[in-house]
Amino acid sequence: MIYPSIDALLQKIESKYLLVNIASKRAKEMDETGFFQMKENEYKSAKNIGRALEEINNGLIKIKKD
Repeated sequence: MIYPSIDALLQKIESKYLLVNIASKRAKEMDETGFFQMKENEYKSAKNIGRALEEINNGLIKIKKD
């Protein structure tokens, strides 16, 4: 089973399109800066896109609504 599940992620962010956009931007940021919000051994995913989804699921990434 994929972690985190899409159902859990959609509880945090209501749109699949917004979820993909945020996760891809965060993954690119991780590639460019090497900055991770959790310790590297706490991530279940090896790739940055999975790590970005884990950060969203753990509430480490907030969305500002205008």
